[in-house]
Amino acid sequence: MTSEQQRVVVIGGGLAGLRLAARLGADTGTGTGGTGAGTGTSTGAQVTVLGEESHVPYNRVLLAEVLAGRYAPEVTALPDPGPVLRRGVRAVRVDRADRTVHCDDGSTERYDTLVLATGSNAVLPPLRGLFEPQGRELPDGVHAFRTMDDCLALSAAVAVRPGVRAVVIGGGLLGVSAARALAERGAQVVLAQQGERLMERQLDAEASALLHAHLTALGIEIHTQCRVRGLTTTRGPAGGRRVNGVEFADGYRLDGEVVVLACGVRPRTGLALAAGLDVRTGIVVDDRLRTSDPRVHAIGDCAEHAGRVYGLAGPALDQADALAQQLSGATAPGYTGTRALTRLTLTTPAAGTATANTATAGTTTGTLDLAAFGETTALPGDDVVRLADATRRTYRKVVVRGDRLVGGVLLGELSTVGALARSWQDAETLTDLFHLLTDDGGS
Repeated sequence: MTSEQQRVVVIGGGLAGLRLAARLGADTGTGTGGTGAGTGTSTGAQVTVLGEESHVPYNRVLLAEVLAGRYAPEVTALPDPGPVLRRGVRAVRVDRADRTVHCDDGSTERYDTLVLATGSNAVLPPLRGLFEPQGRELPDGVHAFRTMDDCLALSAAVAVRPGVRAVVIGGGLLGVSAARALAERGAQVVLAQQGERLMERQLDAEASALLHAHLTALGIEIHTQCRVRGLTTTRGPAGGRRVNGVEFADGYRLDGEVVVLACGVRPRTGLALAAGLDVRTGIVVDDRLRTSDPRVHAIGDCAEHAGRVYGLAGPALDQADALAQQLSGATAPGYTGTRALTRLTLTTPAAGTATANTATAGTTTGTLDLAAFGETTALPGDDVVRLADATRRTYRKVVVRGDRLVGGVLLGELSTVGALARSWQDAETLTDLFHLLTDDGGS
């Protein structure tokens, strides 16, 4: 290492951490330049990425497709980062005074710049019977849905026999994705959502109702405004526990051999807290993605910028790119936020494929695409434009404030989403909204 080289240690081998390593290591022979498109910064930094998981790095966005059996796990692999990545190594402590990261294998990594890209953990709700006193082991049959290990364990659980009964707790983006994937695998799926409607953070009431109808047509049993109070379990011969059902707050009990906890995610902030960094919901960063220690940065799901934690792939990549520019010494405006769009494709089994969960064997209800962006609930004084086609089961809605598009929902037909998203992201002055909403406007 030359005296000019800076030691950059990245904690987290996910999408954000590897994107940053690729940008910093481009054209330096580190083998990281293949992660993500675009031109690298070629900083000459010595980059080390600590990745806790032993798997080949993968795109977490595609886990639902692996669970559905559409993709093999290797299809989700990210480009090989080369020796810059230390797989299966967990950072356990950050010594900011000594600028050293201590790892669980006893090794240490010294840094000039430290980047926390620790991601997020699945939320485990406070359910009765989830844990035993003083214990942290989930009962057999209970699964989170966040990592490749979670995905593979769930796949094995529903492959035991056709028609395994699976209860998905959580009706957000994660829960809907898991429920659809399990249904496609032939499981009997029940989805329990505490809120009034599915994906209530992204969709309005009309779009949520269409999504509800689509999932019901797949044979998924949906309960909204329904709080799960606890799990029921049995003891095996070896003393272990296995789930056999869930209990709702009203006392109703539902049998289930598999329970999926899809109750959202929480930023991983433990290292930052222990190191004395400023943490609120996430690790607080400024426009240069610096934490309260200017030598330590944070990006991705763990970072909180301007009071917001995104938890989406797009902002994580934007932050990695912005930080690479900052660390390269290039003149850059800094990170000012990302206007993130949520997309989901729900694909049903092909025609002629019978599963235990299709409403009518040998038929298909088709594919449902949805997208949501910005503010989908209008404020007083906003204008709302809706276009709905009951025959084609399509729905489009946009919210306009003054002469600017501030949000929208599209379901069933996304040909216009590109044009609408560009107008929203660029804060363009609207001249012909109806043209944007039609197929011609999106072509």
